[in-house]
Amino acid sequence: MRHIRLTVEYDGTTLCGWQRQPNGPTVQQHLEEALSKLLSHEVRVRGASRTDAGVHARGQVAVFHTEKTIPLHGIRRGLNSLLPETICVHDVIEVGDDFDPRHSATGKHYRYTILRASTRSPRWRDRAWHHARPLDLDAMRAAAAVLVGEHDFSAFRSVHCAAKTTTRRIQTLDLVEHPEDVLTVEVRGNAFLRNMVRILVGTLVDVGVGRFSVTQVAEILASKDRTRAGLTAPAHGLELVEVRYDGRRVSSGPH
Repeated sequence: MRHIRLTVEYDGTTLCGWQRQPNGPTVQQHLEEALSKLLSHEVRVRGASRTDAGVHARGQVAVFHTEKTIPLHGIRRGLNSLLPETICVHDVIEVGDDFDPRHSATGKHYRYTILRASTRSPRWRDRAWHHARPLDLDAMRAAAAVLVGEHDFSAFRSVHCAAKTTTRRIQTLDLVEHPEDVLTVEVRGNAFLRNMVRILVGTLVDVGVGRFSVTQVAEILASKDRTRAGLTAPAHGLELVEVRYDGRRVSSGPH
Protein backbone atom coordinates (compact mmCIF):
# COMPACT_ATOMS: atom_id res chain seq x y z
CA MET A 1 0.00 0.00 0.00
CA ARG A 2 1.32 3.43 -0.96
CA HIS A 3 0.82 6.43 1.33
CA ILE A 4 0.69 9.65 -0.68
CA ARG A 5 0.99 13.17 0.71
CA LEU A 6 -0.48 16.16 -1.13
CA THR A 7 0.19 19.87 -0.65
CA VAL A 8 -2.97 21.72 -1.62
CA GLU A 9 -3.86 25.34 -2.32
CA TYR A 10 -7.44 26.57 -2.44
CA ASP A 11 -9.62 29.64 -2.59
CA GLY A 12 -12.24 28.99 0.07
CA THR A 13 -14.70 31.65 -1.08
CA THR A 14 -17.23 29.27 -2.62
CA LEU A 15 -16.33 26.22 -0.52
CA CYS A 16 -17.99 25.02 2.67
CA GLY A 17 -14.68 24.38 4.36
CA TRP A 18 -12.30 21.43 4.33
CA GLN A 19 -14.39 18.62 5.83
CA ARG A 20 -16.93 16.71 3.75
CA GLN A 21 -20.52 17.62 4.66
CA PRO A 22 -23.99 17.46 3.09
CA ASN A 23 -24.55 21.23 2.96
CA GLY A 24 -22.29 22.07 0.04
CA PRO A 25 -18.97 21.48 -1.74
CA THR A 26 -15.83 21.05 0.35
CA VAL A 27 -12.14 20.58 -0.36
CA GLN A 28 -12.13 17.04 1.02
CA GLN A 29 -15.10 16.11 -1.15
CA HIS A 30 -13.51 17.47 -4.34
CA LEU A 31 -10.21 15.70 -3.63
CA GLU A 32 -11.86 12.38 -2.82
CA GLU A 33 -14.07 12.47 -5.90
CA ALA A 34 -11.18 13.42 -8.17
CA LEU A 35 -8.85 10.77 -6.72
CA SER A 36 -11.54 8.07 -6.86
CA LYS A 37 -12.10 8.82 -10.54
CA LEU A 38 -8.38 8.99 -11.31
CA LEU A 39 -7.47 5.77 -9.47
CA SER A 40 -10.68 3.81 -10.17
CA HIS A 41 -11.27 2.97 -6.52
CA GLU A 42 -12.82 4.71 -3.54
CA VAL A 43 -10.38 7.08 -1.82
CA ARG A 44 -10.56 8.72 1.60
CA VAL A 45 -8.43 11.79 2.29
CA ARG A 46 -7.28 13.16 5.66
CA GLY A 47 -6.12 16.75 6.10
CA ALA A 48 -3.85 18.66 8.47
CA SER A 49 -6.35 21.45 9.20
CA ARG A 50 -10.14 21.43 9.13
CA THR A 51 -10.50 24.94 7.77
CA ASP A 52 -13.93 26.56 7.96
CA ALA A 53 -16.12 27.81 5.13
CA GLY A 54 -14.55 30.83 3.45
CA VAL A 55 -11.04 30.18 4.79
CA HIS A 56 -8.24 29.88 2.22
CA ALA A 57 -5.06 27.79 2.11
CA ARG A 58 -1.84 27.72 0.19
CA GLY A 59 -0.21 24.98 2.26
CA GLN A 60 -2.89 22.50 3.34
CA VAL A 61 -1.49 18.97 3.68
CA ALA A 62 -3.49 15.82 3.01
CA VAL A 63 -2.78 12.10 2.71
CA PHE A 64 -4.48 9.14 1.02
CA HIS A 65 -3.70 5.47 0.37
CA THR A 66 -3.65 3.47 -2.85
CA GLU A 67 -2.18 0.31 -4.36
CA LYS A 68 -2.13 1.81 -7.85
CA THR A 69 1.33 2.26 -9.40
CA ILE A 70 0.61 5.52 -11.20
CA PRO A 71 3.69 7.80 -10.88
CA LEU A 72 3.57 10.81 -8.59
CA HIS A 73 3.73 13.34 -11.41
CA GLY A 74 0.81 11.53 -13.03
CA ILE A 75 -1.23 11.84 -9.85
CA ARG A 76 -0.58 15.57 -9.67
CA ARG A 77 -1.33 16.17 -13.34
CA GLY A 78 -4.43 13.98 -13.27
CA LEU A 79 -5.78 15.54 -10.10
CA ASN A 80 -5.36 19.08 -11.36
CA SER A 81 -7.19 18.19 -14.56
CA LEU A 82 -10.17 16.98 -12.53
CA LEU A 83 -10.29 19.54 -9.71
CA PRO A 84 -12.19 22.85 -9.97
CA GLU A 85 -10.18 26.01 -10.59
CA THR A 86 -10.48 26.93 -6.92
CA ILE A 87 -8.33 23.96 -5.84
CA CYS A 88 -4.82 23.00 -6.98
CA VAL A 89 -2.37 20.29 -5.89
CA HIS A 90 1.23 21.51 -5.98
CA ASP A 91 3.30 18.69 -4.48
CA VAL A 92 2.81 14.91 -4.33
CA ILE A 93 5.23 12.67 -2.43
CA GLU A 94 5.22 9.21 -0.87
CA VAL A 95 5.46 9.01 2.92
CA GLY A 96 5.67 6.28 5.52
CA ASP A 97 2.57 4.55 6.83
CA ASP A 98 3.07 6.27 10.20
CA PHE A 99 2.55 9.74 8.71
CA ASP A 100 -0.61 11.53 9.83
CA PRO A 101 -1.15 15.01 8.35
CA ARG A 102 -2.69 16.34 11.54
CA HIS A 103 -1.01 14.48 14.39
CA SER A 104 2.45 14.39 12.81
CA ALA A 105 2.45 18.18 12.37
CA THR A 106 4.78 20.10 14.66
CA GLY A 107 3.62 23.59 13.69
CA LYS A 108 1.34 25.69 11.52
CA HIS A 109 1.48 29.19 10.11
CA TYR A 110 -1.73 31.14 9.61
CA ARG A 111 -2.04 34.59 8.07
CA TYR A 112 -4.95 36.94 8.67
CA THR A 113 -5.35 39.93 6.33
CA ILE A 114 -7.00 43.22 7.30
CA LEU A 115 -7.68 46.06 4.88
CA ARG A 116 -7.37 49.32 6.83
CA ALA A 117 -8.46 51.64 4.01
CA SER A 118 -11.26 54.16 4.53
CA THR A 119 -13.21 52.61 1.65
CA ARG A 120 -13.71 48.97 0.75
CA SER A 121 -11.85 47.34 -2.13
CA PRO A 122 -13.49 44.84 -4.53
CA ARG A 123 -10.05 43.29 -5.09
CA TRP A 124 -9.81 42.34 -1.41
CA ARG A 125 -13.47 41.55 -0.74
CA ASP A 126 -12.92 37.77 -0.43
CA ARG A 127 -9.40 37.93 0.99
CA ALA A 128 -9.36 40.58 3.70
CA TRP A 129 -11.47 41.94 6.54
CA HIS A 130 -12.24 45.56 5.69
CA HIS A 131 -11.86 47.58 8.89
CA ALA A 132 -12.10 51.31 8.23
CA ARG A 133 -11.69 52.53 11.81
CA PRO A 134 -8.10 53.56 12.72
CA LEU A 135 -6.12 50.94 14.65
CA ASP A 136 -3.49 51.58 17.32
CA LEU A 137 -0.84 49.16 16.08
CA ASP A 138 1.50 49.79 19.01
CA ALA A 139 -1.18 48.72 21.45
CA MET A 140 -2.04 45.70 19.29
CA ARG A 141 1.61 44.61 19.21
CA ALA A 142 1.89 44.96 22.96
CA ALA A 143 -1.22 42.80 23.39
CA ALA A 144 0.12 40.25 20.91
CA ALA A 145 3.26 39.90 23.03
CA VAL A 146 1.08 38.88 25.99
CA LEU A 147 -0.33 35.99 23.95
CA VAL A 148 2.99 34.56 22.78
CA GLY A 149 4.13 31.44 24.62
CA GLU A 150 2.41 28.37 26.06
CA HIS A 151 -0.97 29.12 27.59
CA ASP A 152 -4.42 27.72 28.17
CA PHE A 153 -6.32 29.37 25.30
CA SER A 154 -9.83 28.41 26.46
CA ALA A 155 -10.92 32.06 26.18
CA PHE A 156 -9.91 32.05 22.52
CA ARG A 157 -11.76 29.02 21.21
CA SER A 158 -15.19 28.43 19.75
CA VAL A 159 -17.93 27.27 22.09
CA HIS A 160 -18.23 24.31 19.69
CA CYS A 161 -14.58 23.32 20.11
CA ALA A 162 -14.32 19.70 21.26
CA ALA A 163 -10.58 19.61 21.98
CA LYS A 164 -9.78 17.64 25.15
CA THR A 165 -6.80 19.84 26.01
CA THR A 166 -6.71 23.62 25.55
CA THR A 167 -3.03 24.40 26.12
CA ARG A 168 -1.28 25.57 22.97
CA ARG A 169 2.00 27.30 22.22
CA ILE A 170 2.15 30.41 20.06
CA GLN A 171 5.70 30.86 18.81
CA THR A 172 5.25 34.18 17.03
CA LEU A 173 2.37 36.63 16.65
CA ASP A 174 3.42 39.49 14.39
CA LEU A 175 1.61 42.43 12.81
CA VAL A 176 3.11 43.27 9.40
CA GLU A 177 2.26 46.44 7.51
CA HIS A 178 2.07 46.30 3.71
CA PRO A 179 1.42 48.91 1.00
CA GLU A 180 -2.13 50.03 0.18
CA ASP A 181 -3.31 49.92 3.82
CA VAL A 182 -2.98 46.14 4.11
CA LEU A 183 -2.11 44.64 7.50
CA THR A 184 -1.39 40.97 8.05
CA VAL A 185 -1.37 39.14 11.35
CA GLU A 186 1.15 36.30 11.10
CA VAL A 187 0.54 33.54 13.65
CA ARG A 188 2.84 30.55 14.12
CA GLY A 189 2.21 27.89 16.71
CA ASN A 190 2.41 24.19 17.47
CA ALA A 191 -1.37 23.71 17.11
CA PHE A 192 -4.61 25.68 17.28
CA LEU A 193 -8.06 25.34 18.78
CA ARG A 194 -11.21 25.80 16.70
CA ASN A 195 -11.54 29.47 15.62
CA MET A 196 -8.55 30.35 17.80
CA VAL A 197 -6.73 32.47 15.22
CA ARG A 198 -9.87 34.39 14.27
CA ILE A 199 -10.72 35.11 17.92
CA LEU A 200 -7.15 36.22 18.60
CA VAL A 201 -7.36 38.61 15.64
CA GLY A 202 -10.78 39.89 16.72
CA THR A 203 -9.44 40.57 20.21
CA LEU A 204 -6.36 42.38 18.87
CA VAL A 205 -8.59 44.56 16.71
CA ASP A 206 -10.65 45.37 19.82
CA VAL A 207 -7.39 46.50 21.42
CA GLY A 208 -6.63 48.56 18.33
CA VAL A 209 -9.90 50.51 18.60
CA GLY A 210 -9.56 51.00 22.37
CA ARG A 211 -12.16 48.53 23.57
CA PHE A 212 -9.59 46.45 25.48
CA SER A 213 -6.31 47.44 27.10
CA VAL A 214 -3.19 45.29 27.10
CA THR A 215 -3.81 44.53 30.77
CA GLN A 216 -7.33 43.37 29.97
CA VAL A 217 -6.02 40.96 27.31
CA ALA A 218 -3.83 39.33 29.97
CA GLU A 219 -6.89 39.10 32.23
CA ILE A 220 -8.97 37.56 29.41
CA LEU A 221 -6.30 34.95 28.79
CA ALA A 222 -6.16 34.05 32.49
CA SER A 223 -9.96 33.93 32.77
CA LYS A 224 -10.35 31.02 30.28
CA ASP A 225 -13.77 32.55 29.54
CA ARG A 226 -14.73 32.85 25.85
CA THR A 227 -17.38 35.47 26.59
CA ARG A 228 -14.71 37.93 27.74
CA ALA A 229 -12.61 37.82 24.55
CA GLY A 230 -13.23 39.74 21.35
CA LEU A 231 -15.36 38.86 18.38
CA THR A 232 -14.49 36.10 15.92
CA ALA A 233 -12.94 37.81 12.89
CA PRO A 234 -14.59 36.98 9.53
CA ALA A 235 -13.46 33.72 7.92
CA HIS A 236 -12.48 35.17 4.53
CA GLY A 237 -9.45 37.02 5.92
CA LEU A 238 -7.78 33.82 7.11
CA GLU A 239 -5.32 31.65 5.18
CA LEU A 240 -3.38 28.52 6.15
CA VAL A 241 0.10 29.33 4.83
CA GLU A 242 2.09 26.25 5.79
CA VAL A 243 2.31 23.16 7.95
CA ARG A 244 5.58 22.00 9.50
CA TYR A 245 6.74 18.49 10.27
CA ASP A 246 9.80 18.28 12.57
CA GLY A 247 10.75 21.77 11.44
CA ARG A 248 10.37 21.00 7.72
CA ARG A 249 8.19 23.49 5.88
CA VAL A 250 5.37 22.17 3.70
CA SER A 251 3.74 24.84 1.54
CA SER A 252 2.70 25.14 -2.06
CA GLY A 253 5.28 25.36 -4.80
CA PRO A 254 4.82 28.68 -6.62
CA HIS A 255 4.62 30.94 -3.57
